[in-house]
Amino acid sequence: MDLADKFERIVARAEELRSDLSGGLNGEAFSKASRELSELEPVVARIEEWRAAEAEAEGAEQLLADPEMRDLAEQELRSLRDRLPKLAREIQLALLPKDEADERSAILEIRPAAGGDEAALFAAELFAAYQKYAAANGWRFELMDFTETELGGLKEGIAEITGRNVFARLKYESGVHRVQRVPATETQGRIHTSTVTVAVLPEAEEVDMQVNESDLRIDVYRASGAGGQHVNKTESAVRITHLPTGIVVAMQEERSQHKNRAKAMKVLRARMYEAQRADLHATRSADRKSQVGTGDRSERIRTYNFPQGRVSDHRINLTSHKIDRVMQGEFDEFVDALTEEDQAARLAAQQ
Repeated sequence: MDLADKFERIVARAEELRSDLSGGLNGEAFSKASRELSELEPVVARIEEWRAAEAEAEGAEQLLADPEMRDLAEQELRSLRDRLPKLAREIQLALLPKDEADERSAILEIRPAAGGDEAALFAAELFAAYQKYAAANGWRFELMDFTETELGGLKEGIAEITGRNVFARLKYESGVHRVQRVPATETQGRIHTSTVTVAVLPEAEEVDMQVNESDLRIDVYRASGAGGQHVNKTESAVRITHLPTGIVVAMQEERSQHKNRAKAMKVLRARMYEAQRADLHATRSADRKSQVGTGDRSERIRTYNFPQGRVSDHRINLTSHKIDRVMQGEFDEFVDALTEEDQAARLAAQQ
């Protein structure tokens, strides 16, 4: 099917939906048709724009035979031949299957992996960089858990990032981030390599993940600070184990046991929801091949090389020599490139 036929079918479907909606649909059928039409209407508007440009191109081609109009027609054709493929691509991108999680808020989890104290220190810096990125985008960054080491590094950091399209912008950040630099404690000036794991999970509501209380084991204990020192004398920390999946979430940031439990349940639902999504993607091999990254925490995705001042993303062979700015939360260069690469791969898979 060529583009014109494909676009014709989309316009016809929009007309069909308008007719159905004006013909007395109600209840769930009305809501479903309304949602579909609202998604199609901006696409139909772009198709009309594409059709108008096609008609202009045909008119310009006819004018080529007129010596007096030839130069003007050639100029117009050059412009239209540049514009038409861009319009067609925009329409095709709009028609790609949407990840319903893209518009959601997200849970960010960062932990040091290999590298001891240096990994923990970089984990803290990376956590701060994402906090700055959230602020730059006008998102709310709420600390859920932040456990420090004695040297000021990060044992575990969890945050809820709330706003529009948070998951869409951050989902490619999941994976292993590698840092290469000379630690402050290194007396010989040797470069060390350490790793940090990042997980970005779409936030799940209770309606997404029904959790039965009978499936949970809930333990309470005293919260502790760096070095194991007790920071309060009440059992406010909460550990929730989801017995069917083995997922464990511990939370001690708040002094209230009730608040820690609420936060732990929010993280638990997000992890269960993401596990469900991963299972679904695993059954769609074609979809899996079209993804830039699998979101697997064991996949090494990026290297931060401080001596050379560069950040390299291994999935798309993109290198930036602005490491200072990246560590200040300027991730858009990578996010935009990863999004475009993913869209291109998904378009190619549909051909």
